[in-house]
Amino acid sequence: MLKNIGGPELIVILVVVLLLFGAAKLPQLARSIGASAKEFRKGVEEGADAVDDQEDSAV
Repeated sequence: MLKNIGGPELIVILVVVLLLFGAAKLPQLARSIGASAKEFRKGVEEGADAVDDQEDSAV
């Protein structure tokens, strides 16, 4: 689905985001998105480690 998004579409999306949140809020928004992505990756890694531990103890 995201493979079909090209340059012009991304520009339109960025303009809409800029209009919705304003230039002053964009750095704060980017930081919070980055922190959320970091927490998500951390949770995925912990979940994978837990599954590996369960598989090791079952064998």
